[in-house]
Amino acid sequence: METKEKVLQSLKSATKPLRPGEIAEITGIDKKDVEKAIKSLKDSGVIHSPVRCCYAPL
Repeated sequence: METKEKVLQSLKSATKPLRPGEIAEITGIDKKDVEKAIKSLKDSGVIHSPVRCCYAPL
């Protein structure tokens, strides 16, 4: 599974918005790679940031 897919899946299964560090812990992916995936997903309009530095699916 691609990094973006793993990040999106972890956000969808979470009960609250997550920080990049929390996503990195859940997925086992390096935090820098998680941040790149988040930026890409946010630019695509798939996720949003309801609270500063936390992300959730739309």
